[in-house]
Amino acid sequence: FFASVEQAHHPTLRGQPVIVCGDPSRRGVVTAASYEARPSGVRAGMPLQEARRLCPQAHYVEGNPEKYVAISLALLNLYLSITPDVEPFSVDEAFLAVGGARATGDKVMQIASDLQRRIEERFGLTASIGIGPNKLVAKMAAGLEKPRGLTVLDEEGFRKVFWPTEVQTLWGVGPKLSERLRALGITTVGDLAHAP
Repeated sequence: FFASVEQAHHPTLRGQPVIVCGDPSRRGVVTAASYEARPSGVRAGMPLQEARRLCPQAHYVEGNPEKYVAISLALLNLYLSITPDVEPFSVDEAFLAVGGARATGDKVMQIASDLQRRIEERFGLTASIGIGPNKLVAKMAAGLEKPRGLTVLDEEGFRKVFWPTEVQTLWGVGPKLSERLRALGITTVGDLAHAP
């Protein structure tokens, strides 16, 4: 999100590898890496020295937290214009409940597509949106196609896509929990779904 905001505000950075950090002239860590920088292996939390080695052609930009929060709040207002049922999750993520139980898939897809368009037009940012029967499925669906993905998964689709994957791909399962689950013989998301 931070890198995308910088690209939106500085047209010369669009399509370029961008790394957001503290003062680029000092030692520090990567705060965010643009989609163009990620194939080089650059990730948030990585020391800047390592990022420079992996992606020497990147543009290093000092972060501006006030700008990111202001855009996040403006995005929140946009979401609230669609539905009052908005749950902010982080500076760049939110859950929106739209349409209610009677909403058709076409109606929800239209709302999501319109939201993507409005975010791009107003903020110059792309948005990946996941649609699902609950927050977990929607969150994981959103991660399948980035940037600017629009993915719908019902429960059956979730089982088909995610059950065969490593248990750590499940939202909320980190390395330590993954280790503990593996010690119990649970190696895939499907194994976890079938565990007593």
